[in-house]
This record gives sequence, C-alpha cells and structure tokens, in this order.
Amino acid sequence: MTFNRCPMKEWRLVPTIETSGQVQMAIDTWLLEQHRSNLHPPSLRFYTWSPAAISLGYHQRNYPESWKSLTWKGEAIDLVRRPSGGRAVLHQGDLTYAVITSGLGHNRMQAYQTICEFLIQGWKQLGIELQYGEAGRGYIHNPNCFGTATGADLVTSDGIKLIGSAQLRRGHAILQHGSMQIRSDAPLFEQVFGQRMAFLNVEMSIDKITKTLIQAARDCFEIDFHIEPLSESEWQQINQLVLDQSEYCN
Repeated sequence: MTFNRCPMKEWRLVPTIETSGQVQMAIDTWLLEQHRSNLHPPSLRFYTWSPAAISLGYHQRNYPESWKSLTWKGEAIDLVRRPSGGRAVLHQGDLTYAVITSGLGHNRMQAYQTICEFLIQGWKQLGIELQYGEAGRGYIHNPNCFGTATGADLVTSDGIKLIGSAQLRRGHAILQHGSMQIRSDAPLFEQVFGQRMAFLNVEMSIDKITKTLIQAARDCFEIDFHIEPLSESEWQQINQLVLDQSEYCN
C-alpha cells in the first residue's frame, strides 16, 4: 500500500523526543494542525514518555480515582488526555510512533491499514511477525487498550498485542499514533488495570527499532525524509498549546 494520492513525497522526520506525555500530545496536535492548514508536510516521529503516564482517549471519562495517585519507581505517573480516541494506555517501557499525513480517503479502517503497513514490514525485518487483532464481545467496556485487540491493533501469532493505535481526523488531515510495548512492567500493568498481561520482551535497542521502522516507512510509502528537529519558535507554539490544554487533561 502506498500514499499515491498524497502530493508530497518528502516527509519531515522529527528526531526522537523523550518528555512528558502532556508535551508529547501537544506536539502531535500541533503537527496535525500545521499539516491541516497546509503549513507543514506529512511527518513521522517516534517518542518516549518521561515520567511514565496513562493516556486517556479523548472521550474516555470513566476511570478509577486511584489513577490520579499512582507511582512507579518513586515517581508520580502522569494522567494525560490524548487528542485521539480509544481507551487508556499505560506508557511505561514503550515506544510511541506518530504519523501525520493526508490523502487517505474517508474509510477509517483502510487508513489504519495503510499506515500500519510500515509497522508490519518493519517489525518483520526485526524478526517479529504481526497481524491485525480481532476484538471479542464486550471489548469496548474494557478501559485497558492493551487488554483487547481490535482490527486497528497489531498482535503476534500467539495473540500478544504489541501495538495499539488511535486516530484523529481534522478535515483532510489525519493523525495516527500508537504505543509499541517494548519493555513493559507486567506487575505495574496488573496494578493499574487489575488484569494479568502478557508482553513480549523485546531485547533490541530503541535506536535499532526506529531506524528499521523509518526505512520501512520509506519503502512502504515511497517517500523520502528530511530530518528536522523542532525549532525554537515551534517549541514556543507547542508550549503555549500545553498551557491552553492543561485544564482539559484531568
């Protein structure tokens, strides 16, 4: 699958950023709005969350009160609201990807699968075969994103969910971001969600994973990248967005 309908063949690759979940969500939102306004090309980026955080789907209102006072390794776990939908994700030991693009039509599932192709091909090169999940009855009532797998998620042949993704559309533009569980603390997940979880223990480095996935994106989407960190003026706009949205995150 390729992005043939997208007129831009060069995407921006934002170098990996480790920062708080609130800032990460503001970056994704800002990149989407810039692209929607035709001020910015399609983008790809990878990032990690520090401190650990739980991200809530945009419309997710019901969650345990205890989530507001969780800690991990002596540090408070942030509670952050995503601009995208879906259920809660615990971001600890994971790597998140974000794709911002356009020209994918109106079919939500086709857009998921078009974007996910680079993840499938990249992880295959890393030695892990992935396929789409199949959610069972009642999955929508499970507050834990990684407790079930829908057709928008990627699982191993053993049914272990490696990647959970969510989307946000604004006009012609689309943001798809997703969590890849690399080195998850299973007891922490059980503490948060009250469910015993099975995870892969991915031994390879974050650097190797991101480099492989970047090359897979080049091949799948038939594009090239220009590497461009966020500028000082861009950070100013993003930090203002953080301030504007701070009250909505709880």
